[in-house]
Amino acid sequence: MATDTPDQPSETALDELFHRPDRVPLVYWRTFSGVRTAVWVTGAAAVLAFVAGLSHLSQGSFVPAGPLAGLLPAGATAVVPLASILGAFLLVVVAAGLRAGYRLAWYGALALFPALLAAPLVTGDATDLLLLVAGAVGLPLVVTNRSGFDRPLDLTPFQATALLSFVAVQVYGTVGTYAMREDFTGVESLTDAFYYIIVTGTTVGYGDATPTTQVTKLFTLSVIVLGTGAFTVATGSLLVPALESRISKAFGTMTASELTLLEDHVLVLGHGELTEPLLDELEATADVVVVAPESEGTNALDDREVNVLTADPTDEGPLLDARIDAARGVVVATDDDARDALAVVAARQANPDVRIVAAATDQRHVDKLEAVGADAVVSPAVIGGRLLGRAVLGDENGGALTDLFDDGSGSE
Repeated sequence: MATDTPDQPSETALDELFHRPDRVPLVYWRTFSGVRTAVWVTGAAAVLAFVAGLSHLSQGSFVPAGPLAGLLPAGATAVVPLASILGAFLLVVVAAGLRAGYRLAWYGALALFPALLAAPLVTGDATDLLLLVAGAVGLPLVVTNRSGFDRPLDLTPFQATALLSFVAVQVYGTVGTYAMREDFTGVESLTDAFYYIIVTGTTVGYGDATPTTQVTKLFTLSVIVLGTGAFTVATGSLLVPALESRISKAFGTMTASELTLLEDHVLVLGHGELTEPLLDELEATADVVVVAPESEGTNALDDREVNVLTADPTDEGPLLDARIDAARGVVVATDDDARDALAVVAARQANPDVRIVAAATDQRHVDKLEAVGADAVVSPAVIGGRLLGRAVLGDENGGALTDLFDDGSGSE
């Protein structure tokens, strides 16, 4: 008697539940080898380089004993500990640049990590083995994450000129001092000349290197004047834009003093599709201040010379900064009815007597915006639909506008 064996299904329920055609890695290595890891490794390398430099300095007369120590030029062995500490500070700068995504910092990392790899081969000190590990880990990380550091260092022509002028003054002073070294005391090499220019420009003036003739004294005065001026201009060209950026993020296009002068103005809370036509209507008859988070839309308002306060319109503090107590009225018109409701509440708390008009994206939210404190609520979608209906029936003027503010399209 033959027995039929049932056909086995090709895929059971358990197969469908647990079987995956793709291999799932046990560890997602990309999570541990991304841009953020490269930045952290660079920062850790800076700490290790600083500790190694202090260790060498603590030994007094440190003598490199590595296999590459013989390649150092004469007299350079004494500066190896200082070079390690200087490299640590450079790595800190590079780590900060990598965190900001600058390509220039990426090039700096490519130059510094190989130096970390060579450090133990020069010094022969066990302390520098950690630098070898940091370089061996950091260099591949930086190379593989090259696409993550593509931000250019955009300098204005004025900034570039100021920096080049500062560098040119240092070169002029160093070369000039070395050329006239016979007329200086304590200046015999380029290192002495550079040292003299730095201590002179920083107004330290130890007195160990001094000019001895009228010409060298006049030359020193020129270095002081030009160096101080170039340093001031270069520093200002870099710091002022940074401060302006911070102020812009805090106050938008308005300064604190301009905010205090606001009076009888209209506050527009939020930025959305209605902002541009709203400004077209209000700008001719009233001063307008837009309170909204920073976005491409608010940045575009700069071209229209519209006052912008970069802040959260649902927060009462920025509304007080924008002088809501002296405002003629408030318009709440974002593309999110929930945020509109919070902005209405914040405005009503900041000034219980101000007139608040809100735009409801959804007609069903008209009553809710009224309930939280809006004096009038308009539904642009309903108004637009009724205008389209009247236009298609041949009413070129769209009918009286007052007829549109009923049945939930708007309220007074």
